[in-house]
Amino acid sequence: MGNRDFSAIKAILFDKDGTLLRYDESWGPVNREAARIAAAGDAVLEPALLCAGGMDEASGHTRADSLFAAGSAADIARGLVAAGSPLDAVDLTQKLDALFLRSAEYSVPAADLAGYFGRLKARGLKLGVASSDNEAAIRATAERFDFAGYLDFVAGYDSGHGVKPEPGMLLAFARAVGVEPAEVAMVGDNKHDMHVGQSAGSGLNVAVLTGTGTTETLSPLADIVLGDITLIEDLLP
Repeated sequence: MGNRDFSAIKAILFDKDGTLLRYDESWGPVNREAARIAAAGDAVLEPALLCAGGMDEASGHTRADSLFAAGSAADIARGLVAAGSPLDAVDLTQKLDALFLRSAEYSVPAADLAGYFGRLKARGLKLGVASSDNEAAIRATAERFDFAGYLDFVAGYDSGHGVKPEPGMLLAFARAVGVEPAEVAMVGDNKHDMHVGQSAGSGLNVAVLTGTGTTETLSPLADIVLGDITLIEDLLP
């Protein structure tokens, strides 16, 4: 791990699931329902699809950088069809997008997000969220936890800025808020997020452990690995 210096950072781009939300608590029930939908009534296929998505049925833990952990609805649909789902991938993508939009109801935040974003905004930082989820689901989460008013930018896989791990979401955020990519800190819980930051030339890559990634999986790619997003405040100048 290298640079921990936030002095040049003017904007922070957050991943959503596993970063703003605790992953296993928030997405365990949703991933089980995704496998049930994809199995289309086949009780034997259902656990196989759950496993193919990256979730351990017994522990409820989702594997780092797996389909469920890092993929968009379209990625997950294609993967589950390849693993045996009888549904059409386009149809399954639509069903999963609808499920993920409802999933804001299950979400468990990693912190008091309204207070947290309010404090960051009071420091003059530009703030955004970039997720592999759809944009409507991100906005529903921001409304539910009362931080939508602090956001300068929102991007989902369907927002037209490309998908993770491509750099497009971070580059679009930097353009939207009028900063250089090197003035942006990218905050996330898996390798995809760190690759977004690296490929876009972000100033800092900050990994958090409230998601599916571990210190072992994230340390080689991150400048800093923190327990959760609130610890960023201690590092700000």
